[in-house]
Order: sequence, then structure tokens, then C-alpha cells
Amino acid sequence: MILADKIIALRKKAGWSQEELAQQLNVSRQSVSKWEGAQSVPDLERILQMSRLFGVSTDYLLKDELEAPDTSLLPDSGDSPLRRVTMEEASAYLALSRRNAPWLALGVALCIFSPIVLLMLGGLSEAPGAGLTENAAAGIGIVILLLMVAAAAAVFIACDAKMEPFHFLEKEPFETEYGVAGMVRQRQQDFRPMYTRLNTAGVCLCILAAVPLFVVLAVSPAGQEEYSPWFPASVCALLALVGLGVFALVYGGACWEAMQRLLEEGDYTRRRKARKQVVEAVSLIYWLVVAAGYLAYSIPTGNWDYSWLVWPVAGILYGAALVLLELAQDAAERNRRA
Repeated sequence: MILADKIIALRKKAGWSQEELAQQLNVSRQSVSKWEGAQSVPDLERILQMSRLFGVSTDYLLKDELEAPDTSLLPDSGDSPLRRVTMEEASAYLALSRRNAPWLALGVALCIFSPIVLLMLGGLSEAPGAGLTENAAAGIGIVILLLMVAAAAAVFIACDAKMEPFHFLEKEPFETEYGVAGMVRQRQQDFRPMYTRLNTAGVCLCILAAVPLFVVLAVSPAGQEEYSPWFPASVCALLALVGLGVFALVYGGACWEAMQRLLEEGDYTRRRKARKQVVEAVSLIYWLVVAAGYLAYSIPTGNWDYSWLVWPVAGILYGAALVLLELAQDAAERNRRA
């Protein structure tokens, strides 16, 4: 192995991300990235630091012909050998992720778009002289809502089935063949401008989504905002803009996270993978409770025009819950070490 491969292997054996190794060595993440991509070589001081940090000799780091050292001093990552990801597998995974990304984004957008027809029909049923009863509007709207959610579920299941051979990237530690990290980083660098544009567009659309609603509230007579014929249309416009914004965010995020999985960075470091089961269990319970509460309130009361607000509120609270869970896990880990 050359030095670049040894740094990657030792870093992953220790369960560190590039950022964490950079902090240990007091260098930038970009420097570590260049070392691992064989684009530059660390100076002697950094070689000595890594020798002490990883518990290996400088000869092992500098001489290509030396075999792998005894890594018993490194943090234990399990007795079984790590799965090795080849260049072909990495390229196939990135290509498949790129093809799946718009479908995943469409599935999420369909879930957000699903109440639009229900709201539109509900508004039409209240218009003077409308030939559509409130019950008919609700029945047709709910059927269309369920069809759209079912279509989104079918998209998610199909995409997940295609990615099944690569599920281990999210759950298990692994090694990459020489050159894979450099290839992924190059693609990440090439994709970064588009990722930034998609994030910018998505965030702006989500922020501007409330504009139609506030315009209707501003032009409606005081105390009659909810009875304006344009109020349901403004809520539909809000959902449409949010759906488009989320489409852009999910599209860019799906492609970006695929590269982070291969690099074991961001949310896919080995430490986070070890915590993944707890996060998944908490997430499942959380969203089941939210869905149960949404249906338990909406079906008896029929207040579908307002109950949909539970989803954006739940999304914000979910982010806060994950932060609290992360802090609790950090505290528990510190206590175990102490």
C-alpha cells in the first residue's frame, strides 16, 4: 500500500472522519483529503504525529513494501474483516443514486402535493352556486390524496429495492479500493455548484411559499380572511411551492449523501452508523405518533384545512428531537469513557 491508502485505512480503523483527523493533526480537512487522494504528501512533522496517533511506526507509513502493522492500539471496530468497495462498485452506486434522486424527490413532493386537490374541491364546494356538495368534495379529494400517497410509497419501495445491494454503506464500516476516495471527491467537487444551486432554490421556494397566503390575508376584509374564495387557492399555492422546494432539496441531498456514504463522512461516519439503530427507532415512533395524532384530529373534526399544519411543525420539532438525541448519546458516551 502507498501512504494515501495507509492514511485512509488507519483513519477508518480509528472511526474518524477527515474533519476529525484534521483536528487531531491541526490541519485543514482539505489537506487530509489531498493526502488520501495522493495529491500531496504530509510533511515530516505530520508523519510523526500520525505515527503516534495511530500507534504505528514511521517506517510503516513511509515504506510501501511494509505489511500492515499490528493495529491493536487503535480503537476496536470489530473482529470481522471490513468489506472492500471496488472502483466498479463505487461508480455503479453513484450512477444508481443519481438516477434514483429525481424519483425520490418526486415521491416526497407527491406527499406534499397530495392535499392540494382536497383543498381546491373543498373551496369550490363552498362557492355560491357550486354543483359540488361538501361530502362529494371531501370524498373525491381524499381518494386522490390516498392515490398520490400510494404512488409516492411505490416510488420509495422501488428505489429502495434498487439500492438494496448497497444498504451496507449506510449501516456497516467498510474499506475502499485505492483511488475510490479520490474519484468520489472529484465528483463531489464537480457536483458542488449544482448542489448549492439546488439548495438555494429549495430554501427560497420554501420561504416564498407563504407569500400567496399573506397576500390573500392582506387584501381580504378584516375578520373574513377565512371566507375569501382565494383562501383555499392560496393554501394550495403554498403547498405547491413547498413541494417544488422540497423536490430541489431532496434531489440535491440524495446525490450529495451518496458521495458522503462512500467517504464515510457527514451523517455516515462510523460513530453515527453505530448510533443509527437508536435514531431509526426513535424516528419511527415519532412519525407514527404524529400520523396517529393527525388522523385522530382530522377525521372526527373534518378540519383538513388546518390540520395539515401539523406536518411542517412536526418536521421542525423532529430536527430538534434529533439534536437532543445526539446530545444525549454524546453525554452517555462520555460517561462510559469516564
